[in-house]
Amino acid sequence: MFAIIKTGGKQYRVSPGEKLKIEKIEIETGSNFSFDKVLLIADGQNINIGSPYLAGARVESKILRDGKDK
Repeated sequence: MFAIIKTGGKQYRVSPGEKLKIEKIEIETGSNFSFDKVLLIADGQNINIGSPYLAGARVESKILRDGKDK
């Protein structure tokens, strides 16, 4: 199963349990975050494509760390 999400002007392919480095999210480390701009969801046999986004679709995530240089 995977999804294509859009955030920060870029598109990312994400799968359950995968770690992803993205830019420009102002959220505290350890917080949960929900991506609501989901372009596509594929589960192996079915593919759902948005126009441009899938209504009601969300990808849940957790912010693991802040990658800014301090």
